[in-house]
Amino acid sequence: MTLDNIKEEIEKAQTILIVTHESPDGDAVGSSLAMYQALKQMGKDIDIVIPEMPKTFNFLPCADEIKKEGRNDIQYDLGISLDCTDTKRLEGFAPWYDTAKTKISIDHHGTNAMFADYNYIDPVSPACSQILIVVLESIGITINKDIGTCILAGIITDTGGFRYDGVTTETFEFTANLIRLGVNVSEIYKRVLETKTRANFELRKRAIDRMEFFEDGKIAFTYITMKDEEYVKSEPGDHEGLVEIGRDLEGVEVSIFLRETEKGFKASLRSNEYVNVAEACSIFSGGGHIKAAGCTIPYELEQAKEKIIERVKTFLK
Repeated sequence: MTLDNIKEEIEKAQTILIVTHESPDGDAVGSSLAMYQALKQMGKDIDIVIPEMPKTFNFLPCADEIKKEGRNDIQYDLGISLDCTDTKRLEGFAPWYDTAKTKISIDHHGTNAMFADYNYIDPVSPACSQILIVVLESIGITINKDIGTCILAGIITDTGGFRYDGVTTETFEFTANLIRLGVNVSEIYKRVLETKTRANFELRKRAIDRMEFFEDGKIAFTYITMKDEEYVKSEPGDHEGLVEIGRDLEGVEVSIFLRETEKGFKASLRSNEYVNVAEACSIFSGGGHIKAAGCTIPYELEQAKEKIIERVKTFLK
């Protein structure tokens, strides 16, 4: 079994690297920090590397121990990737992971490229953090309040506060167990979903002002530029949640949000009922979940806008 392999590799490794995807959300950060603390319980020499850490999650236990880069003086015995579909999304920290002697991937995306030596993927799980509960128990880790806080931050983020379709009975059972450990659900909910930075507020205003609708209101489209982010003094994570603005509007099936980067525009897509946005993003080498996915479109704004809208149109009824 893969879980047996994962346990064996973790037990025999001494130096371990933990990484997650670029522009990390709460599930990426939460699952990474939970794994980090679990391996510390085992006495391992661990580096957790997240180059752009959103300050929203600075309240999580051990967040101050996150590094911006790995070590160049060693070859890690083991690299563990969490909540990431492929090595492209590891971007700046891929070299440390790629050169690790053994690689593990733990993820819940159906589009995972199975890029590691051992891949534990559960596309039915609503969050990577939820999968981690099973993984940690299988390797004999005692989930305490701090680990539970990180896990629940990931679950709450990726389920939109337990309101998305992927939520299962296990999700609530796991949450109940975490509450018994003393994990504060209401505080985590407020911090990860309700508390907004000033920069996020300013970007949100711009995104709303630019909102356009296509195909009789079934597609909502908006964007922000690098100049916008510079003007509001944006920090990593301040663009999070902007794609939800369009998705939450009556009559919208797909919400498209473009964010300018040095490589073009990063597109975030969300759907409500039937459009598989992961498939829509696949033509641009992107992916994700059926109702939440993303990709990078290496064009100027008008071209990127035209290409992604035309692609989404083909999925509408």
